[in-house]
Amino acid sequence: MKLPFAPPVDPMLAKLTERIPDSDAFLFEPKWDGFRALVWKDGDDVYIQSREMKPIARYFPELVASLQEHLPERIVLDGEIVIANDGKLDFDALLLRIHPAKSRIDMLAKEHPTSYVAFDCLAIGDDDLRQEPQEKRRAALEKALEKARPPVHVTPVTRDTKTAQDWFERFEGAGLDGVIAKPVSGPYSPGKRTMLKIKHARTDDCVVAGFSWYKDSKGELLGSMLLGLYDDEGKLHHVGICAAFKREERKKLAELLEPLREGARENHPWREWASFEHDEQRMPGATSRWNRGKDLSWEPLRIEKVCEVAYDHLQGTRFRHATHFKRWRPDKSPNECRYDQLEVTPAFELEAIFGKK
Repeated sequence: MKLPFAPPVDPMLAKLTERIPDSDAFLFEPKWDGFRALVWKDGDDVYIQSREMKPIARYFPELVASLQEHLPERIVLDGEIVIANDGKLDFDALLLRIHPAKSRIDMLAKEHPTSYVAFDCLAIGDDDLRQEPQEKRRAALEKALEKARPPVHVTPVTRDTKTAQDWFERFEGAGLDGVIAKPVSGPYSPGKRTMLKIKHARTDDCVVAGFSWYKDSKGELLGSMLLGLYDDEGKLHHVGICAAFKREERKKLAELLEPLREGARENHPWREWASFEHDEQRMPGATSRWNRGKDLSWEPLRIEKVCEVAYDHLQGTRFRHATHFKRWRPDKSPNECRYDQLEVTPAFELEAIFGKK
């Protein structure tokens, strides 16, 4: 490719902050919940790089064709690959694309095609824009993609704090993950956390229905707690994990939960997962293409203990990311841990975000 620089490039990152800065020194954008993707295009040659700096174009053949059609002749972009289903972003559908079989990828590409949301322009033609200020790169992005059509989009942007706050509150229902704040005068800084991200944070009371051991410390240190919530029919669903503990906390937690292991298998609500070892189901400890080779076995616990956790986003019936332990809730009964206690934001039309073309 005849471009100012070749892949891979370490993507610029963001650090978490609690609130949207009240300053006109930032450009604000919605935080997309998809696969981070840098794109190089030179004629019909398209290279797509993941956040981990690996080539991923083979998983998105329909997107490659769209980028060939809608992007300028020679350009390097930073953005996000997303899938929109029923007016919301569908991260689970994206995960299914990372599959070794081309036939399956092609089938999924037809069923749920991807879109690309561009939010930075790193090069255009022979010009390397990485050292240019964010504001100038944004102008270059808008000019370069002014004729682009879906499924290629330019992310919305504002310098108005009130508008950014409105996005933060409204866009979550469409599956967006918060707001990104980018310094107006900042260059593109590979691998550095020069941007700010403001994400939704809430708490929830969950059943602790099982746990896994920590790395090579089976029988001594707890690795993660397996969390559950009841639906309206009284079925306990696995909703995620809580795993961020210090080493001394892991030992204490293993000792605390030890008495609940006795007799837990007999009437456990997840007993259909016989032997409590990983298989191909969507269940606690289930193996996937992301974690093959790891010991993902888990230990059931009697359904007696409740904890409060902090979470940022619910996708479908599960927490999108790992939760953070807040405290034990001895005052709460496990059957009070239900989905209907969660705050749900109505979906906001993705069309209003993407814009009509």
